[in-house]
This record gives sequence, C-alpha cells and structure tokens, in this order.
Amino acid sequence: MIESTVEIGKAASILKLLGDKTRLTMVKLLNNHDCCVCEFVEIFKMSQPAISQHLRKLKDAGMVRENRRGQWIIYSLNQESDYYPLVQNVLDHLPSQDYLLTELEEQGLRISCE
Repeated sequence: MIESTVEIGKAASILKLLGDKTRLTMVKLLNNHDCCVCEFVEIFKMSQPAISQHLRKLKDAGMVRENRRGQWIIYSLNQESDYYPLVQNVLDHLPSQDYLLTELEEQGLRISCE
C-alpha cells in the first residue's frame, strides 16, 4: 500500500478549512450523501449565500464536486482529490451526522429542490 503524503502548507490549508464547524459538518455529511444547497440551508439555518460561500471554499480546495441537475447544484465529496485520504482520516474520527438528514426527511425537507 502506497501512503500518500500532502505538502505541509496544503495540509494546513485543508485542516484550516475543516476547522470551521459548519464546513466540517458539511464534509462529514457529504462523505455518505450528496446534498443540495437547499438542504444545507435548512440543516444549518443559514442563508443560501452563506452556505454557497462555505461550499465555494470547499470546492476551490478540491474537497467537493458539484453536479448540475437542471437548475440545482448537487454537491458530493471529491474522493479523487489528492487530499481525500487526509480528509477521510479526519472524518473517520467523527461521529455520524446522518441524523441531520433524517430530521430533514421527517420535516419533509430532504431534497426539496427536485
């Protein structure tokens, strides 16, 4: 097994992005589920522009990908990123956040954009 290494400055940038609780929770959710901005707006009770700003930072760092479905953009974790093993290692130490999506489903708000 070949261990991938990340340059220390880039690792610091990735860890700094993950140091924000909202972004860390987003990435943990995206580890198992694709999500739309509208879902994050409901989960975090934040404005759509604020959610989009968090996602833009994650996308710019190569941690997340976006896939357009009609007028909606669905986000997923970029497992092909050079930084994915580092991100995955961090995520492996965190509790599941799936209950947030379950709560959305119970409120009838899961994937409300489709």
